[in-house]
Amino acid sequence: MTLLDGIAMFGDALYRQKWSLVAAVLAIYLARKFVVYYRLRHLKGPWGSGFTNFYHTRNILGLQVPKWYRDMNHKYGPIARIGPHSLVTSDPDVWQHVNLKAGYTRAGWYYTGARIEYNRDNVFTETDNKEHDRIRKMIAPGFSGRENLELESQIDARLTELITLVRSKYLSTESRIVPMDLASKMQYLTLDVISTVGLGKPFGMLASDADEHGFLQSTAAGLLINNTFMGLGLSWLAQTRLGHLLAPKSTDATGFGKMIGLTFQFINERAANPTNVRSDMLASFIRHGLADDELRSEGLEQVVAGSDTTAAALRGTMLYLMTHKRVYAKLQAEIDANPSPPPPPPPPPPGVAEQSSSSIISIAKAKQLPYLQAVIREAMRVWPPVANLFPRATPPVGDTVMVDGQPIYLPGGVDIGYCALGIHHSKRVYGDDADAFRPERWLVEKDPDRLANMIRVNDLSFGHGRWGCLGKTVAQIELGKTIFELLRNFDWALIDPTNPWSASNVYGLFLISDMWVEVTARR
Repeated sequence: MTLLDGIAMFGDALYRQKWSLVAAVLAIYLARKFVVYYRLRHLKGPWGSGFTNFYHTRNILGLQVPKWYRDMNHKYGPIARIGPHSLVTSDPDVWQHVNLKAGYTRAGWYYTGARIEYNRDNVFTETDNKEHDRIRKMIAPGFSGRENLELESQIDARLTELITLVRSKYLSTESRIVPMDLASKMQYLTLDVISTVGLGKPFGMLASDADEHGFLQSTAAGLLINNTFMGLGLSWLAQTRLGHLLAPKSTDATGFGKMIGLTFQFINERAANPTNVRSDMLASFIRHGLADDELRSEGLEQVVAGSDTTAAALRGTMLYLMTHKRVYAKLQAEIDANPSPPPPPPPPPPGVAEQSSSSIISIAKAKQLPYLQAVIREAMRVWPPVANLFPRATPPVGDTVMVDGQPIYLPGGVDIGYCALGIHHSKRVYGDDADAFRPERWLVEKDPDRLANMIRVNDLSFGHGRWGCLGKTVAQIELGKTIFELLRNFDWALIDPTNPWSASNVYGLFLISDMWVEVTARR
């Protein structure tokens, strides 16, 4: 018998047994699905979530997934199953435990898809804990403010530009309304702030009152693409050669690639010059050992992460103020009770060192205004500016967490994520009116233990443990100063209260646009 005859006989035998083979393959497939389902059988979720990611995918693509996470926890308990291997928790104690206990890591399916550069991780996307901790140790001093002595004056300079822009172009009067898109102006502010404090000079968006290079539009488009790939489980494609060919390049003339190019240009210029006389973030990064690709990657990450999130917090705070007359009036009264400095001077010409403006409230004074701080904390609670799932992979040996005094076992090889709306709207933590915007809750609570717990849970907005937000200090300075100055200098009203903005959630970030407001000068 020849070799060809043998192959023919084998093929004939396989054909005769085709249905047996199909049945065997199907049985193996179902057995594997059952094993996956069985490991988390003790945790409830929507029908079929133990076998398919369909529900999770559908809601990710629907661009409102944080609300779905909240609904799942309300319906199925503090830990709900949202996919064969995926859980989401609205229990702040569980989430804090997950972020502190050794053995948990970032879930690769989510964080790898969040990479900005082809096959390069940064401090946000790194899933290896040791590597993450190494990078974080080098860049943390630059974010703390201790090594950036000009941090506050740099923020003051950009805020002065914003106030000057509003006064010069967007003031409305009784005879004429001049609509202003507050959504874009807040993004201009935060991008110019983070490029100033991080890279040494602003992108210049406030000065030109324009997104000249299409940063905002291209960033939104890129996030939508990443969100779609992540929802469909195709994020790995972005790390192939095909993804590399389609991704934005630092040589692009416009869009997100242009932002990458400008950021790299600023970094390369600084890296080539001595840094001992500079005290910004980039100088700190260099002093602590970052160089070359790592320096560029971390510099780019801080620009992306430090602008969208703070802009979302500013927009949310302003929206809740404009839609709550009592709170607005009470905050403005507190602001007016403080001495009013003269109007801010124009920004210095290019090349002239920026000095702290005496007309902008100091952060030390802003922190002493209790109602201002309560408003910001409450706005961050009811509208968490970042609602990422932030999934953590369980230790290989599994882990046991406590929920309402009962132990719940989480096997190895699954991931558990963060339900922002569930945690920050918790009635157990904040009371029966947890869904309402009431800044006074931070001032009238008499039980010190309950208040301390409220603050602890609220601070989870900035992450926790080794994965806590490095930009927290910068964000808090921006929020305190900006909200104070916007209400001290101007009166604000929504053009269309029935449709205040366009908002969608993409990869956990809120894309907000068309927040049209009427601004009038205060005497």
